[in-house]
Amino acid sequence: MECVDSENNPENKILNNVEEKNSTKEESDKLTEPSECKIAKTEIEEASKGTEKGEASPIELTEENKGESIEVKVIYNKKKYDVTTTTETKISEFKKQLQGIVGVPDSMQKLMFKGLLQDDQTISTSGITKGCKIMLVGSTLTDVLAVSSVSKQDVVESEKATTSKEPLCKQKIHRKVLDKGLPEDVMPGIKNLKEALPPVPLSGMLNKHGGKVRLTFKLEVDQLWLSTKERTEKLPMGSIKNVISEPIEDHDEYHIIGLQLGPTEASRYWIYWVPAQYVDAIKDAVLGKWQYF
Repeated sequence: MECVDSENNPENKILNNVEEKNSTKEESDKLTEPSECKIAKTEIEEASKGTEKGEASPIELTEENKGESIEVKVIYNKKKYDVTTTTETKISEFKKQLQGIVGVPDSMQKLMFKGLLQDDQTISTSGITKGCKIMLVGSTLTDVLAVSSVSKQDVVESEKATTSKEPLCKQKIHRKVLDKGLPEDVMPGIKNLKEALPPVPLSGMLNKHGGKVRLTFKLEVDQLWLSTKERTEKLPMGSIKNVISEPIEDHDEYHIIGLQLGPTEASRYWIYWVPAQYVDAIKDAVLGKWQYF
C-alpha cells in the first residue's frame, strides 16, 4: 500500500488553514478584552486610612486653607477659646471665624498679639505660632444696645428731636436732665478753647437718666470706656457711628454730646455737661483723628 504525504494532502492543508484562522481570532479577542487594573493592596489600605482620618489630598487644598494647621488660644472676657486656623489665614478672615465663636462682629473686634493686628496680615506674618495667646477686645451687639437702653418712648422723642429745629437744650428729651442743674462734681468747662484729652477720665457728667457718667479714652487699644454706677462698657471707636454736640444755653462752657451707637439716630447715647474745651478732641478721637499734643 502506498503512503501519502500528509503535508502534501490538499484536505490537510485546508484543515490547517481553518485551525490557524481560529487560533488567530482567539488571540485577537484576548487582546481586545480590557485588562484588570491591579493596585497593590498596601496602597489601597493607605488611601482608605487617610480618608477615615479626614485627611485631604493636596488636590483638595484651596487658597483659603493652604498652610500649616495650628491651634491658638483666644482670650475674651477672661475666657479662653481653643481655635484651629492655618498659618496663611488672613487676620480679616480669622475675625470672621471668631465672630461665630464669641459673638463679637468682626468689624468690632480688635486682636492683640505683640501689638494691634492688622486685617491684611496673615497668622504667620504676625508671628503667631502654635499655642500662642491672642487677646480679643470688643463688644457684642447686645452689649452695645444695652448701654444705650433705648425705649419706645425714647425713639418717639428722639424722632421728634431730629425733625425739630429747636436747640437740643430746649427739647423736652433733654430738658428733664438739664433742669436738675450743673452737677457739683463736674470738671470745669472753658468756652472758646480747644484742648487735648486730659490724662485722666472725664467725670461728673450725666446720662439721659440723670446718672453719673465717666468717659475714659484708651487710645492704645482704640476704645472708649463708658462707665456708669452699674457697669463699664468698652466700646471700640469704630462701633460709634457719629458724634454730635451743641453748647448748653446760658452755660456755653459745657456741651450736650450724642454718641450714635447703632445704625439710626434713635440709638444716640446722650451725655450732658461735657466741658467745652474737650469736645473737638472727643470727636477726633472717636471718629479717627487722634490728636497728639
